Formats: sequence, structure tokens, C-alpha cells
Amino acid sequence: MSVPVDVSPLVSIDRFTDRMWQHTETLRRSIDDLEFLHRLGDGTLPLDAFRFYIEQDALYLAGYAKALALLSAKSPDPATAAFWATSAATAATEESALHKSLLTGGVLPPGEAAPAHSPACLGYVSYLTATVATEPYAVGAAAVLPCFWIYAEVGRDLAARASGVLATDPQHPYAQWVTTYDAPEFHAAVATARELVDAAAVAATDADRAAMLDAFTVATRYELMFWDTALHRQEWPES
Repeated sequence: MSVPVDVSPLVSIDRFTDRMWQHTETLRRSIDDLEFLHRLGDGTLPLDAFRFYIEQDALYLAGYAKALALLSAKSPDPATAAFWATSAATAATEESALHKSLLTGGVLPPGEAAPAHSPACLGYVSYLTATVATEPYAVGAAAVLPCFWIYAEVGRDLAARASGVLATDPQHPYAQWVTTYDAPEFHAAVATARELVDAAAVAATDADRAAMLDAFTVATRYELMFWDTALHRQEWPES
């Protein structure tokens, strides 16, 4: 049973994205406490676990880019459409290129087979695509925001944890990932994404704002599951 949340019309000093962030505080604390992220930060994460994560993230980004492209097509104005389209292109090209370089650079152990979506990865991608495609623009925008925002916060925290590791070994296999998601450009994109979601919330109905909160929460759950299963894998049933 869900707890009623105030989704009444907003005033200028009350950002809807702050409400969503506060509503998911328990989930985000669980993310911060994940063994995967702690071991990624201190450099003790097994290389095979990091490879599995990067493989899954590459698969996720391909689907996320499609969801962002769909969101761009449903955007209320050209400037908003341009932001989501640019974000889709970045996910499909620049971020994917980083993942490819990590997977083929010779530092990580070779993969045993062609990567296949994990249950968490497929569930997350499918949820985002379905939400953006079938729900109002505002709800789709809320659904894609956790990937921007939580990644940025995790990246900032990882950079602080990993500073000693990177000072000793700037070529550490996790260094590129950490610096990418703690880059000023990425945080600027997060700020823009928040502004667009806030604007969508102001224009939305009460029912759509409630759906936005639900979508943000579900996507945050998937963020938690996605990272956790990189170290504690959930296998598909045998066919």
C-alpha cells in the first residue's frame, strides 16, 4: 500500500524533482550501501564483475538511447526535443564508445560469450521504453531522470572514494568510468534534465504528477537492482 504524497500544484520555491528525490531517499541510501559500489570505489571489485557490469551497461545504454529518442519525439517544444535527442545521441555514441574501449582494451578479462541482457537490465530497459511510449510526456521524462541524476551522484561519490586509488594508478580500469560520470558536462546535463522535468510537472495534471512520482520510484528501484546484480547475479531460468 503506497503512502499518499502531496502532488498539488507547485510554487516556484518547491521543485517537483526535489519531492521525487526525497520520496526515494530509502532506495537511494540502499544504492549508496551497495557492496558493488563500495568495492568499485576502493578498487577491490573483481575484474570479472566489472566486465559483467560494463557489458550490461552497454546493453542498457542502447535501450536507454531509444527511450530518450522516443521522449524527444513527444517533447512539448523544439528546445526540449533537442536536449533529449542530444542525450540519446550521447548515450548511443560517446558513452557506448567508452564501454567498448573498456571491454576491448585488454585490461578486463575476456568475455566467455556474447553478452545477453540480465533480468534486471531487460526489465529496466523494457520499463523505460514502455513508459515513454505509452504514458504522457511528463511521466516518461520522470522515468528517464533517475539514470541521469543518480548516476551523477554516484559518480561524484565514487570519485571521492577512489581518489587515493586513482592517485596511485591513474590507469586503473575503473578510472575512466568514474571520471566520465563525475565530469562537469554530465552534471550540467543532469541540471537541465531536472529543469525539464520540473517544467513538465508544473504543466501536468494532478494525476500525471502522481504517475511521475511512481515512474521515478520504479526507475530508482531498477537502478538499485541493476547495480546489485552486477556482483550478485540473478540468472535466467534454464530453457
